[in-house]
Amino acid sequence: MKIRTGLVLVGAAAALAACVSSEPRRLPVAAAPAATNSVEGAWADANGLTSTFTSGQFVTRTNDGTNTQMASGTYTTSPDGIIQINLYSNIKRTSSLVNCALIGSSQLNCTTATGSQFTLSRRG
Repeated sequence: MKIRTGLVLVGAAAALAACVSSEPRRLPVAAAPAATNSVEGAWADANGLTSTFTSGQFVTRTNDGTNTQMASGTYTTSPDGIIQINLYSNIKRTSSLVNCALIGSSQLNCTTATGSQFTLSRRG
């Protein structure tokens, strides 16, 4: 009986060994998600102002050669993709909130707290 049990165990071990490959199994590589909602970079409006968004900070400057800072502030991106800008206007000396929606990768549609709307286009 012991010989028979031994043969069964050897046969089972051989069957299991046949299932194991000597080559490593290649797992699919997950691609990094595309940054489709990134506002980082330089943007321009219809009036020739350039706004730069970098790591939660933004600055708006003239594009007339004087590079005068018109506004500055901070921004956050909510899970639903709305970019909220808390800005300080150097001209009016007031603070306000602006909500923007990223349309594609090159257009930012914005609405101020008073309902005014403007569009920024990605530069470069």
